[in-house]
Amino acid sequence: MDQPRTTVDRLLADASGRRPRADARRNVERLVVAARAAVAEVGVGFSAHEIARRAGVGVGTFYRRIPSLEALLESVLLEVLDEIADVADRAADDPDPWHGLCAFAVAYVRLRAESCGISEALGGACEDLLAQRLEDLRERVRRLVERAQSAGAMRTDIAWQDVPFLFAAAATGGRTIGLQAGGQQWERNLHIVLDGLRAPRPSPLPGTPPA
Repeated sequence: MDQPRTTVDRLLADASGRRPRADARRNVERLVVAARAAVAEVGVGFSAHEIARRAGVGVGTFYRRIPSLEALLESVLLEVLDEIADVADRAADDPDPWHGLCAFAVAYVRLRAESCGISEALGGACEDLLAQRLEDLRERVRRLVERAQSAGAMRTDIAWQDVPFLFAAAATGGRTIGLQAGGQQWERNLHIVLDGLRAPRPSPLPGTPPA
């Protein structure tokens, strides 16, 4: 039997195999959308009341439709990590290994910069829930890095394990030592990181310097 492929399907699945009512599915869809927004804005520490409020349903509906708060968080994080994995797989199919690595880097760092909860999860929060997905992601990063190195596009004195730390560092906060980040700050940071990884020529930087 096929496993549920979406967050909503995963949360609605039960051993009886009964098809959920349309209104039940709509409520779960609203709760999942609310949970993804909460993960991005406030991180992984949200409450059931917060998600119900964002979804416009009562907390009783939350507990009728969702197995547990942990199950909702796990399902949302797994869905996002599966999306990252899909980006990495497409990058690995790019005929230009350097272009593929850069495309993955942009998507990965954008997600870290724009989602507080995903940044926390990739940094070790909820590791017990995500161990297999994180292992799979490490393997994908290793393949992308080693492919770019084998093609002569990337410095070979850098271990693949360095790269996730460099990408994480590019996803900066909005302020530091009294300076305000520019509108494309994480993109500028990432371009500098990628130029440091690249074997030959640097590329032009986007955006403007911090103020």
